[in-house]
Amino acid sequence: MRFGLDEQEDHLFGRLHRVAATACLVLMLGSLGGGSEAATQEDEVRSTFERFVAAQNAHDEKEVSGLLIDASDFLWITRGTAIWGRDAAMKRFAALYQGTWQLAPDLSGLKVVIIGEGVAQLYVPVTFTIGASGQASQSTQFLMNQILRKTPTGWKVSSILPIPVPAP
Repeated sequence: MRFGLDEQEDHLFGRLHRVAATACLVLMLGSLGGGSEAATQEDEVRSTFERFVAAQNAHDEKEVSGLLIDASDFLWITRGTAIWGRDAAMKRFAALYQGTWQLAPDLSGLKVVIIGEGVAQLYVPVTFTIGASGQASQSTQFLMNQILRKTPTGWKVSSILPIPVPAP
């Protein structure tokens, strides 16, 4: 007998202990599977971001457009201005592509966080080299934040929120 329990209580205690141990094991195994799924989603988001950077650097408007979510709530904050919607963003990108527009992310600092069903946040330090057509370009450090949403055709960028790194 344990803890001063009679034989029937002791038997019930043993059964409850086994049920609790089994439930804990099932939960642990279930969370391992979820971790694997999250890792796969993180890899997919990372791959989408790498395609986004390559398309940006190639000034490939078609590819960039295909990586942005086609929704009125798409948001890009640039130079203190909110640009809403994929079409408006593509007009702005087309103008920027006329000059120097290059992204150099520090992929060693890239972090992906799955924040909900089919929603991920991406963070990465990035150096933008920007310059108007015919003018000298300058490089600026940003902390890039993006929200991506999973669609039937894959992960799409839903928001682009670059934060300038203050000069030292």
